[in-house]
Amino acid sequence: MKGKVAIITGGAAGIGLATAKLFLEEGATVAICDIRKECIDAALLELTTMGTARGFVVDISQPEQDQTMVDALVKEFGRIDVLINNAGITSDAQFYKMTFEQFDRVAKVNLYGTYCMTHAVVPVMMNQNYGKIVNLSSVSAYNGNFGQSNYAATKAAIIGMTRVLGKELGKYGITVNAIAPGSILTDMYKAVPEEVKQQKLKKIPLRRYGDPREAAQLLTFLASDESSYITSQIITIDGGFN
Repeated sequence: MKGKVAIITGGAAGIGLATAKLFLEEGATVAICDIRKECIDAALLELTTMGTARGFVVDISQPEQDQTMVDALVKEFGRIDVLINNAGITSDAQFYKMTFEQFDRVAKVNLYGTYCMTHAVVPVMMNQNYGKIVNLSSVSAYNGNFGQSNYAATKAAIIGMTRVLGKELGKYGITVNAIAPGSILTDMYKAVPEEVKQQKLKKIPLRRYGDPREAAQLLTFLASDESSYITSQIITIDGGFN
């Protein structure tokens, strides 16, 4: 990753933050974004001790905010080599109780946010004839989680988008892949009721939850030139759950 410039959405916590740390260890320049300034500031206190890191307060569902971030990075560093579309939220409810606002909120961040940031970055990668895009899907796209029809729908859509973009952008030297994490111990997953977590744990062959750094290691592989002949693929990382 030495010399690569990478954007990580939702990079102030969880898998995003673990990935930012690993990218910096590997020699990359890292730009993280999050909607919460206090989280960006806290993350940068650590990240800037490890290498060159930048932070942006961005609502990724707003195309003009994504474009402003991309323009600033191109102006400073001249290129963008890697995009990790990691940002995501949940707003759970059984479908018959789920409000339009709950469905819309999750769709805007998880799906439209992935579209908007990718749409801002792709022209830069096309011009340089090189790029690595890795999207975050979820095992919920395959088997669904109770109360997550909105979340599962967005993560399934990301799989479809990944496969299409890999086919469209390959001729420009751009690979597009996705990972589908299972039960990774992020702050989002820690909020799941303990009873539900214990039930799921029994169904994981490895009998443990994943660590954010384990997901970051897979993301780093897909963002590096070691994965140069892999595109349009979705790789599950769930301890054998799916």
